[in-house]
Amino acid sequence: MTSPGFRPTHVVPQSGLPAWETPDPTRPTVPLDPLLPVQLVDRRGEWGHIRCANGWSAWVDGRCLVSVPHDPPAADGPLGDSADPRPLLARAEQALADYRVALEQLAGGDLDGEAFRGRTRGLRIGVVVDGESVWLYDADEGRWMYGDGRRLTTYATDDREPRETQAPRDTQAQGHAPTRVVAPEAGEL
Repeated sequence: MTSPGFRPTHVVPQSGLPAWETPDPTRPTVPLDPLLPVQLVDRRGEWGHIRCANGWSAWVDGRCLVSVPHDPPAADGPLGDSADPRPLLARAEQALADYRVALEQLAGGDLDGEAFRGRTRGLRIGVVVDGESVWLYDADEGRWMYGDGRRLTTYATDDREPRETQAPRDTQAQGHAPTRVVAPEAGEL
Protein backbone atom coordinates (compact mmCIF):
# COMPACT_ATOMS: atom_id res chain seq x y z
CA MET A 1 0.00 0.00 0.00
CA THR A 2 1.28 3.44 -0.88
CA SER A 3 2.02 5.81 2.01
CA PRO A 4 -0.11 8.97 1.98
CA GLY A 5 1.74 11.86 0.36
CA PHE A 6 4.34 9.62 -1.26
CA ARG A 7 5.70 11.25 -4.40
CA PRO A 8 8.83 9.72 -5.88
CA THR A 9 11.82 11.96 -6.40
CA HIS A 10 14.02 9.25 -7.95
CA VAL A 11 13.98 5.74 -9.35
CA VAL A 12 16.46 2.96 -8.76
CA PRO A 13 18.76 2.41 -11.76
CA GLN A 14 17.91 -0.41 -14.16
CA SER A 15 20.59 -2.64 -12.62
CA GLY A 16 18.99 -2.47 -9.15
CA LEU A 17 20.79 -1.06 -6.13
CA PRO A 18 22.27 -2.45 -2.91
CA ALA A 19 20.80 -0.97 0.28
CA TRP A 20 21.83 -0.67 3.91
CA GLU A 21 19.93 -0.28 7.21
CA THR A 22 22.16 2.64 8.19
CA PRO A 23 24.86 4.57 6.34
CA ASP A 24 27.30 1.81 7.30
CA PRO A 25 28.53 -0.83 4.82
CA THR A 26 28.49 -3.52 7.53
CA ARG A 27 24.68 -3.38 7.84
CA PRO A 28 23.31 -4.46 4.43
CA THR A 29 19.65 -5.10 3.83
CA VAL A 30 17.71 -6.39 0.83
CA PRO A 31 18.70 -4.81 -2.51
CA LEU A 32 16.26 -2.55 -4.31
CA ASP A 33 14.54 -3.69 -7.49
CA PRO A 34 15.36 -2.00 -10.81
CA LEU A 35 13.32 1.12 -11.63
CA LEU A 36 11.65 1.15 -8.19
CA PRO A 37 10.24 4.64 -7.47
CA VAL A 38 11.71 6.06 -4.25
CA GLN A 39 11.66 9.32 -2.34
CA LEU A 40 15.04 10.77 -1.32
CA VAL A 41 14.52 12.11 2.21
CA ASP A 42 18.08 12.82 3.40
CA ARG A 43 21.68 12.97 2.16
CA ARG A 44 24.89 12.38 4.08
CA GLY A 45 27.75 12.81 1.68
CA GLU A 46 27.36 10.13 -0.97
CA TRP A 47 24.77 8.25 1.09
CA GLY A 48 21.10 8.80 0.33
CA HIS A 49 18.27 7.89 2.73
CA ILE A 50 15.29 6.75 0.67
CA ARG A 51 11.68 5.85 1.42
CA CYS A 52 9.60 3.49 -0.69
CA ALA A 53 5.87 3.78 -1.44
CA ASN A 54 5.08 1.19 1.27
CA GLY A 55 6.93 3.23 3.93
CA TRP A 56 10.06 1.05 4.06
CA SER A 57 13.31 3.01 4.12
CA ALA A 58 16.99 2.31 3.60
CA TRP A 59 20.31 3.95 2.80
CA VAL A 60 21.79 3.73 -0.71
CA ASP A 61 24.55 5.22 -2.83
CA GLY A 62 22.72 8.45 -3.57
CA ARG A 63 24.89 9.09 -6.64
CA CYS A 64 23.30 6.11 -8.42
CA LEU A 65 19.68 7.24 -8.07
CA VAL A 66 18.00 8.49 -11.24
CA SER A 67 16.15 11.75 -10.67
CA VAL A 68 12.46 11.91 -11.59
CA PRO A 69 11.67 15.31 -13.06
CA HIS A 70 9.01 17.13 -11.06
CA ASP A 71 9.00 20.38 -12.93
CA PRO A 72 8.46 19.91 -16.66
CA PRO A 73 10.57 22.01 -19.00
CA ALA A 74 9.30 25.55 -19.43
CA ALA A 75 6.80 25.88 -22.26
CA ASP A 76 7.51 29.52 -23.04
CA GLY A 77 9.63 28.90 -26.16
CA PRO A 78 8.48 28.30 -29.71
CA LEU A 79 6.86 24.96 -30.49
CA GLY A 80 9.17 24.03 -33.37
CA ASP A 81 9.43 20.50 -34.74
CA SER A 82 9.23 17.76 -32.16
CA ALA A 83 8.72 14.05 -31.90
CA ASP A 84 5.28 12.46 -31.83
CA PRO A 85 4.78 10.54 -28.54
CA ARG A 86 2.44 7.94 -30.09
CA PRO A 87 5.16 5.60 -31.44
CA LEU A 88 6.87 5.49 -28.02
CA LEU A 89 3.53 4.86 -26.33
CA ALA A 90 2.79 2.06 -28.80
CA ARG A 91 6.18 0.44 -28.08
CA ALA A 92 5.55 0.72 -24.33
CA GLU A 93 2.09 -0.85 -24.74
CA GLN A 94 3.53 -3.70 -26.82
CA ALA A 95 6.36 -4.37 -24.35
CA LEU A 96 3.86 -4.41 -21.47
CA ALA A 97 1.54 -6.75 -23.42
CA ASP A 98 4.48 -9.07 -24.20
CA TYR A 99 5.45 -9.10 -20.53
CA ARG A 100 1.86 -9.77 -19.47
CA VAL A 101 1.61 -12.76 -21.85
CA ALA A 102 4.89 -14.21 -20.56
CA LEU A 103 3.76 -13.66 -16.96
CA GLU A 104 0.46 -15.43 -17.60
CA GLN A 105 2.32 -18.36 -19.18
CA LEU A 106 4.69 -18.51 -16.19
CA ALA A 107 1.77 -18.41 -13.74
CA GLY A 108 -0.09 -21.06 -15.74
CA GLY A 109 2.90 -23.40 -15.78
CA ASP A 110 3.47 -23.12 -19.54
CA LEU A 111 6.88 -21.48 -18.94
CA ASP A 112 9.56 -22.24 -16.37
CA GLY A 113 11.73 -19.53 -14.81
CA GLU A 114 14.51 -19.85 -17.40
CA ALA A 115 12.07 -19.64 -20.33
CA PHE A 116 10.38 -16.64 -18.67
CA ARG A 117 13.74 -14.86 -18.33
CA GLY A 118 14.48 -15.61 -21.98
CA ARG A 119 11.08 -14.38 -23.12
CA THR A 120 11.33 -11.11 -21.17
CA ARG A 121 15.03 -10.40 -21.83
CA GLY A 122 15.38 -7.05 -23.52
CA LEU A 123 11.90 -5.78 -22.61
CA ARG A 124 12.35 -2.33 -21.14
CA ILE A 125 9.84 0.49 -20.76
CA GLY A 126 9.45 3.58 -18.67
CA VAL A 127 6.31 5.69 -18.53
CA VAL A 128 5.34 8.37 -16.02
CA VAL A 129 2.03 10.13 -16.57
CA ASP A 130 1.17 13.09 -14.34
CA GLY A 131 -1.90 14.89 -15.64
CA GLU A 132 -1.08 16.34 -19.03
CA SER A 133 2.65 15.64 -18.58
CA VAL A 134 4.25 12.40 -19.74
CA TRP A 135 7.80 11.09 -19.47
CA LEU A 136 8.56 8.19 -21.82
CA TYR A 137 11.75 6.14 -21.83
CA ASP A 138 13.05 5.51 -25.35
CA ALA A 139 15.12 2.35 -24.82
CA ASP A 140 16.34 2.36 -28.45
CA GLU A 141 17.93 5.78 -27.97
CA GLY A 142 18.68 5.52 -24.22
CA ARG A 143 16.81 8.67 -23.30
CA TRP A 144 13.79 10.00 -21.41
CA MET A 145 11.42 12.13 -23.43
CA TYR A 146 9.05 14.73 -21.96
CA GLY A 147 5.70 15.56 -23.52
CA ASP A 148 2.90 17.93 -22.63
CA GLY A 149 0.34 16.70 -25.19
CA ARG A 150 1.59 19.08 -27.89
CA ARG A 151 5.25 18.14 -28.27
CA LEU A 152 7.81 15.59 -27.14
CA THR A 153 11.42 16.57 -26.48
CA THR A 154 14.48 14.92 -24.98
CA TYR A 155 14.59 15.52 -21.25
CA ALA A 156 17.42 13.25 -20.08
CA THR A 157 19.80 10.80 -21.65
CA ASP A 158 21.82 7.81 -20.47
CA ASP A 159 25.46 8.59 -19.96
CA ARG A 160 27.10 5.60 -21.59
CA GLU A 161 30.59 6.30 -20.27
CA PRO A 162 31.78 4.03 -17.42
CA ARG A 163 31.62 5.27 -13.86
CA GLU A 164 34.97 5.98 -12.29
CA THR A 165 33.68 6.73 -8.82
CA GLN A 166 33.16 4.29 -5.96
CA ALA A 167 30.00 3.63 -3.99
CA PRO A 168 29.87 4.88 -0.38
CA ARG A 169 32.58 3.53 1.85
CA ASP A 170 34.30 1.73 -1.04
CA THR A 171 31.31 -0.51 -1.77
CA GLN A 172 31.35 -1.00 -5.54
CA ALA A 173 28.44 0.59 -7.41
CA GLN A 174 26.76 -1.72 -9.87
CA GLY A 175 28.28 -0.12 -12.95
CA HIS A 176 25.26 2.01 -13.90
CA ALA A 177 26.05 5.34 -15.42
CA PRO A 178 23.65 8.03 -14.20
CA THR A 179 21.02 9.59 -16.43
CA ARG A 180 21.81 13.22 -17.10
CA VAL A 181 19.44 16.06 -17.88
CA VAL A 182 20.16 17.64 -21.24
CA ALA A 183 19.87 21.32 -22.04
CA PRO A 184 17.24 22.19 -24.62
CA GLU A 185 18.61 22.95 -28.07
CA ALA A 186 17.97 26.30 -29.66
CA GLY A 187 14.31 26.48 -30.66
CA GLU A 188 13.21 23.75 -28.22
CA LEU A 189 11.04 24.69 -25.29
